[in-house]
Amino acid sequence: MNLRLNSEFGTLKAVLMHRPGKEIDRLTPYNKEYLLFEDVPYLDAMQKEHDFFTDLIKQTTGAQVFRLHELLIQVLSDEKLLFQLMQQALTKSGMTHLTEHIMGRLSTAECATALTAGVKVHELKRKIPNLSAGELMDYAFVIPPSPNLYFQRDPMAVTPGGIIFSSMKMDGRQREADLLRSIFENHPDFKENVNKLYPVNGHDNPPSIEGGDVIVLSKKAVAIGNSERTDEKAIYHVAKALLAEGTVERVYEVHLPQKRNYMHLDTVFTILDENLVLTYPDALNAVLQTSLYTLKEIKDGKVHIKREVLNESLLTVLEKEIPYLEILHTADGNPDYAMREQWFDGANVFAIGPRRVISYNRNKHTNRALRNLGVEVLEIPSSELSRGLGGPRCMTMPLSRAKI
Repeated sequence: MNLRLNSEFGTLKAVLMHRPGKEIDRLTPYNKEYLLFEDVPYLDAMQKEHDFFTDLIKQTTGAQVFRLHELLIQVLSDEKLLFQLMQQALTKSGMTHLTEHIMGRLSTAECATALTAGVKVHELKRKIPNLSAGELMDYAFVIPPSPNLYFQRDPMAVTPGGIIFSSMKMDGRQREADLLRSIFENHPDFKENVNKLYPVNGHDNPPSIEGGDVIVLSKKAVAIGNSERTDEKAIYHVAKALLAEGTVERVYEVHLPQKRNYMHLDTVFTILDENLVLTYPDALNAVLQTSLYTLKEIKDGKVHIKREVLNESLLTVLEKEIPYLEILHTADGNPDYAMREQWFDGANVFAIGPRRVISYNRNKHTNRALRNLGVEVLEIPSSELSRGLGGPRCMTMPLSRAKI
């Protein structure tokens, strides 16, 4: 597995996913907004829906499904890495002095759960007699939970030139990217094939970029959304690294409106085949400014790139990069249904092969329109998974696809 992808739709061979766990049960009506949720899902039903999704991928593609929690347990056998991750997790509560106590009383699997689902003071007191938690009350978090972790697309991105490890915009999500980076840089199945493009070594506080803003247009071109979650400086650094690596020749910076339904570039459109794009009506025309990064020269070991501002819509850019472009609007363009289905990520389907996608069953008008175009649509239940406001693409991190 070379951990490079040259398309968004090549037949899936390996994917990373995270089954929702105890971290979802940490959500309450009072903390959901702080934890970046707009609702409180029912975990048991959510897990059944996610299991259906995972099984469907295995049965229809034969792809290998890696589970984040299992990989995390495996790398945490390295006590040095476990100590580092536990220290980072305890920093916010000011309880880093408990690191060794926790490691000494929790199994490796329990430590992995603590790092994803969080730990409360009263839970630690069961393991550590006479625990001194300072001013923290029993139901305060010593380690905060990561309920967004089932959206595996955000903490990293795999491109034709290597891996971008995200620098998450929201502080509460940064540990997600740290966990994935720790896994890929240390797990024997991956560490020999990691070509890290970002963050740049030596940058302690890198500008933010999230995987949902990165879309592979082709093996020669990548688009990155300049959004509420991804900064221009990060795009510059990623473009520089991609162009210097040599596989990618064009990096497009796509300026997105600062609106909820444009949170990431993959909420605007997804690529389903070499010439088919699914998008929210008029979204491609709404994005009126793009910039193009190309390689100027590499001289004396220094990389110089050129940025050209294009007074063109995203649609025009896609027409240049995707010959014979065909566009399908969510709900086939019906304004009312498109608005409803876009709220539940109608355009955020997961391509498991050319013109072969997995979609939420609730987006029935979009699914019907896809089928009318000859796209095979496999549906998954979505009453609970959709409450996090992310679609099947958001929940999956492809690691290997058949080359196009």
